[in-house]
Order: sequence, then structure tokens, then C-alpha cells
Amino acid sequence: MNNAEPTVAAVLRSIGQQLSSRFEAELLLAGVLKCDRARLFAHPETVLSKSQLKQLNELTAQRIDGVPIAYLLGVREFYGREFIVNPSVLIPRPETELLVEQALKLPVTAQAHVLDIGTGSGCIILTLAAERPDWHFTATDISAQALATAQRNQRRLDLGDRSITWRKGSGYKAFAAQTNHRFDLIVSNPPYVAEQDPHLTQGDLRFEPDIALTAGPSGLELIDELIDQAPAHLNPGGWLLLEHGYDQSEQVCEQMQQIGFDAVQSRQDLAGHYRVAMGSWQR
Repeated sequence: MNNAEPTVAAVLRSIGQQLSSRFEAELLLAGVLKCDRARLFAHPETVLSKSQLKQLNELTAQRIDGVPIAYLLGVREFYGREFIVNPSVLIPRPETELLVEQALKLPVTAQAHVLDIGTGSGCIILTLAAERPDWHFTATDISAQALATAQRNQRRLDLGDRSITWRKGSGYKAFAAQTNHRFDLIVSNPPYVAEQDPHLTQGDLRFEPDIALTAGPSGLELIDELIDQAPAHLNPGGWLLLEHGYDQSEQVCEQMQQIGFDAVQSRQDLAGHYRVAMGSWQR
């Protein structure tokens, strides 16, 4: 900035130009001032302190380098709630809300037992817990840092006495010693990006954890494993819901049908891409 007084209005003009985005400038400034964007509009004459201006300039520099806004602010909204995020977890995305919406529509028992594999920030399992307080929840992740973040979000959301169990492990391996542990619903947003996919070198994906993005040359390796092993962990009539890539619907649904799932289908996200595959295990 120049030598003009660093008011909210002046700072937003300057940072907005640097980022080529007034909206992102507003998000960063609201984060620094610990207020909502409406307050920026209501009090454009507010003068930033030297420490606030320094923090904003540092965040702006990182954003110019490509660091995701969610990591800079430390939070991201998902299904109407704010979740803590950091580089140990994926940034919650709108298309994942589709998985939650579909799970909430399923004809499961009033006290369903639910498993979330690869929980990350916990946005899926904690949203379900907030919406269905009588369900029982278990969440797993291979990353101890991710599980710690999810547990922070549980405390942040103040979910009271919700029944949530956290387990460290990859896929179903967290239950290797409990072969009789079965669920009415299994949900997962697993890694599904192919290892050499060029998108991994673009945008926010450059900063997100590889372990949560890729699972092999095709991107379907972990999804296939979750489908193949799901029957051993589902109650009769239980459901499996998986988020998948925009071009993987046919392969994922075919795999579910080959294993023996009924009512197999894939739902479209708001962009019109088939994004969530689902099937019922009736045996």
C-alpha cells in the first residue's frame, strides 16, 4: 500500500487489486479483523493497526503464491457449519455435501451405526452427527493429524453426548481385530485422483495432502478395495456411499454391481457431474 491511512476501504482496494479478487480480499481482511464481511461494508472507515496490516500483507503474499484461502483462514464452511482445516486434511467441498444429503435420505434404522472411512476434517461424520443425534458413529483415518483435527471440530461444534468413536487405520484395517463389527451405513470420500493426473499440479490440490488425494495409477484402487470389503462390514440392508471422480461413475457402479450390491446408482452434483455412488447390501 501507499502512505494513505490503512482504512478498511483503502486496504480492500489495494489487496483486491493485488489478488485480482475483491471477494478474496474481503475474506482475508474479515479473517484478520475477526469479523464477518458485513462489518467491513458497515465500517469502511475503520483503521487497521500496524500488526493487523502486517498480518494481512503476509496472508496476501501467501495467497499470491497459491496457498488456499481455507488454509490461510483456518476454516471452511460445510453444510452450514464452520470446520477447522489445515494442510493435514482436504478442504471440504460443495460436492461432498451431496454425499451427506444422500445419506440423510436413506431408509436406515433410527439408531443406525455409521462408519466414515478417511474422515479427514470430520466434516461428513460430524455433519451427520449434528443432523441425526440418535445415530452411532465411527470414523477412521490413516493420519493421526487428521484425526486430531476432526476431534477439534467435534469440540468446536459442541455436539454434546453424540456417540462418536475415532480410530486410526487405513480402510477397514482399523477393525481387523473386530470382524463382527458391522454398520448400517458406510460413507467415504476416499482418494480417487490418479497419481499422474495433471490437476494435482494446479490450484488448491498443490497444497492438499497427497495421501488424501491419490491412491494409485488409476485413482480407483482404494475405491475398489472399499467396495470389495464392504459386505463384511455391513448389516443386511446396509448402505455404502462413496464419493468418486467426475468421470468414474460407470466404473464404480459396475464394481458395486459385480460384488452384489442392489439399488446401485450414482447421483449428480450441482455441476451436473455424477459424483456419489451408492448401493444396498441385502444379504
